[in-house]
Amino acid sequence: MEYIDVLDENGNNTGEVRSRDEVHEKGLWHRSVHVWFVNENNEVLLQLRSKSKEINPGSWDISAAGHAVAGDESIEAAEREIFEEIGVVISGNQLVFLGQIKKTSIHKDGLYINNQFDDIYLVKTNLKLSDFKFNDGEVEKVEYIPLETLKEWVKNGKTDLVPHPDEYELLFKSI
Repeated sequence: MEYIDVLDENGNNTGEVRSRDEVHEKGLWHRSVHVWFVNENNEVLLQLRSKSKEINPGSWDISAAGHAVAGDESIEAAEREIFEEIGVVISGNQLVFLGQIKKTSIHKDGLYINNQFDDIYLVKTNLKLSDFKFNDGEVEKVEYIPLETLKEWVKNGKTDLVPHPDEYELLFKSI
């Protein structure tokens, strides 16, 4: 079972720790990390989420992302999620902090309330697709998408692209 630090509505740690399920059932504020990989050709690495994922199954999403578990610093969570989801080791000094986005999303007819602070990171890398490994079953595959194509997908509301409007704007300004 995964346990998560509960935050207040300003992003401060409350000292409470709850299970991942309880955090989402009650809509408690928590931290998540989102890591975008971009190569020298200005292509963005997107992951195709597994069809077994609870939220947004079979959709294209952030290179790597996940919850900061109880006791994690943001950088530690980012390093862990990168390794767990796409099987590469990235050290904290390779992560460029782009900013934090506070957001709420509701799924599963109100049974899954996601109140989170997303810490957004960028990794500039020239890893090949063959360098990525999918060990935990969360990711089906990854693909590098030209930045201009991703911008078009966002603009046109591509239905199998997980919506992150504020985050895409931050990413596009940072590349």
